[in-house]
Amino acid sequence: MSLVALLKKKNRKTLFTTPSHAGNLCIMHKFYQWYRSDISEVEAYNPQQALEKAESKAAKIYGVKETHFLTNGSSSGIIAAILACCNKGDNLLIWDKAHPCHKNGGLLAGANIIEYSLEFDQEWGIYKKFENAEKLLKQHNPKAIVITSPSYEGIVSDIPKISKICKKFGVYLIVDEAHGALYPFSQNLPESAVTYADFTVQSLHKTAGGINPTALLHSNCDSDIKTKLNMITTTSPSYPMLATIEANINYLNSKKGRNKIESLISEIKNIRETLTNIEFYGDDPTKILMKKEGLSGYELSDILFNRYNIEDERTNEKSTMLLTGLGTSQAKLRKLRYLIKL
Repeated sequence: MSLVALLKKKNRKTLFTTPSHAGNLCIMHKFYQWYRSDISEVEAYNPQQALEKAESKAAKIYGVKETHFLTNGSSSGIIAAILACCNKGDNLLIWDKAHPCHKNGGLLAGANIIEYSLEFDQEWGIYKKFENAEKLLKQHNPKAIVITSPSYEGIVSDIPKISKICKKFGVYLIVDEAHGALYPFSQNLPESAVTYADFTVQSLHKTAGGINPTALLHSNCDSDIKTKLNMITTTSPSYPMLATIEANINYLNSKKGRNKIESLISEIKNIRETLTNIEFYGDDPTKILMKKEGLSGYELSDILFNRYNIEDERTNEKSTMLLTGLGTSQAKLRKLRYLIKL
């Protein structure tokens, strides 16, 4: 039985279990269905078995050894992966501008954290892709390396090439693909790291339609990742949240979901071709990184906000980025055509 089906199941037991998870209490009525579906402490439903089946099915969809559902964001997946790879005193390579969870994972593992830098693109005000894997691995002899790909702005590193180098040196490769959760479901997006890295983390809640902070951790190695996850996550997971992860993956993998992604990419492509007055950049079309000659990124951001009622996701001195994904309608995208007047 799936998690989604499980939550529809009518329980016939009289529950003298944790009252808040018995499906009867509701303090905030806007979330009545959520309260009713919260069976975290109810053995009558056997929710653990349904979760294991859901994760096993997800692993087959992604083509990986294991997939684990995360209800505490990608951060928990990154930390667990680092704990699975590194012991006290092991060298761990992380980007010096990475998300804080990369360093936090190293600190919790007791690893010797070594930070590497990426070349800065002065023209766009963003960091370039990771390219010096072999040099860094020879120099520092790490147990693991963590790479952010894609970057926030959609710059994608050559993960297949980096994976080969890591295997050559016997180094674990952990990829923070938080912003690339759509990649496995379209050939018109960059190739996902899921089948190349030892561990890949994806945030469903960022671009793939998930509720905050749902995410996934994919594993392709023999490290005991489940034990490490259990060390840092609750023993009472939110089953309504877990069910949304299962439903989210099923949607992404469905014909309807894949068509939705292709429609999004096609519409963005048309907009880019229409807006000949604006320059675009990046490997991921769903991150609309743009700049306008004669304007700083901040000036462009202000014009978008004040003149066109458009709020961007991220801005720097040189460029502005509009973030799209599932939930970005064609009607919303078509409003960007008005920017031809900029």
